[in-house]
Amino acid sequence: MAIYEGAGVALITPFKENRDVNYEKLEELVEEQIALGTDSIIACGTTGEASTMTHEEHLDVIKFVCQVTKKRIPVIAGTGSNCTETAVYLSEEAEKHGADGLLLVSPYYNKATQNGLKAHFKAVADKVRIPILLYNIPARTGVTIAAETIADLCLHVPNIVGVKEASGNFSAIADLMNLTDGRVDLYSGNDDQIVPMLSLGGKGVISVLSNIAPSQTHEICESYFKGDVKRSAALQLAAIPLINALFCEVNPIPVKAALNLMGKAAGPMRLPLTEMEPKNQERLRQAMKEYGIL
Repeated sequence: MAIYEGAGVALITPFKENRDVNYEKLEELVEEQIALGTDSIIACGTTGEASTMTHEEHLDVIKFVCQVTKKRIPVIAGTGSNCTETAVYLSEEAEKHGADGLLLVSPYYNKATQNGLKAHFKAVADKVRIPILLYNIPARTGVTIAAETIADLCLHVPNIVGVKEASGNFSAIADLMNLTDGRVDLYSGNDDQIVPMLSLGGKGVISVLSNIAPSQTHEICESYFKGDVKRSAALQLAAIPLINALFCEVNPIPVKAALNLMGKAAGPMRLPLTEMEPKNQERLRQAMKEYGIL
């Protein structure tokens, strides 16, 4: 059984003006996501700005999201690191705090070999019991997890069950699904590629778009699973201008700007991320209006 099927939100972390975590707003966002049909919450991923949190903050946010969610939908905790010891520590603690699964990004900056990637992920998997999704995003990490590596890990490490694929390399993704005979839980890491990923046997998406359009993103997946591929594709295509605007600057700058435009009080980013450029914010505002969420 997959951790979830459908649209999981890569949830932002709201900050106060002094850049402390705004737990009151975080609770509101979690409750809204559940009410509007989101199938899973991913806490402390890239979109959640985990890279600028202390370990204590990181784990406090994961614990808080688990407490608010109360097992109504699965919580997947981002616990990856370029230091294996740190990834093990964060993963063990996230499991203790009630996470239903883990999302482990490939070690960044170190640029490990494929054998090094295997050893890293196995070291984490050996220390926890909950299911693990790998996160393949070479544009951010500088290293690609090869299809053969993902297949080997998913087929031979019991609690490594799937991958969030954000490489955009559909040839490699097709190779992965062939190598595993589909026995890997595949999630799109790109909002503009949900339907193509589902067509290769994907289980859903880990979505930035879901922060501002949760019901619509859920419906893209639900329509596909119900066999209405035409509607699913139409919903996907209708969202493309908004998705493009959400990524006209580095994530999560635009999505936090979008939530602030919607009155959700997502707050500022932490440095080195800065406020959205005015011309791009206007582009985002217009795309939101045209999509009907502003």
